[in-house]
Amino acid sequence: MVEGGDRSDAQPAKPPSQAVIETVADAEGIESVELAPPQYESLHAVIDPAALDALFAERSNGATRPGGTVSFPFCGYHVTVGYDGTVTLEESTDPAD
Repeated sequence: MVEGGDRSDAQPAKPPSQAVIETVADAEGIESVELAPPQYESLHAVIDPAALDALFAERSNGATRPGGTVSFPFCGYHVTVGYDGTVTLEESTDPAD
């Protein structure tokens, strides 16, 4: 775990894909614009950012989603995004991540 897990409480208007970028950049001690190839892997390489954002977006009738999370490897972390906009990072133990 990254010092108890880095956590970012995303604002409702912030897309989950942006919250992931900002949380990983913060864990790396860099600005979010620096989290880019070739030094860092692209978010597009591991997950479709538009699909991630749509997964947690309000429904077409304006209702919020009831809950859930999605997890994936990214930049050496195991990233978990919650329906409430939280992003949690755990250091990956898999050398392939």
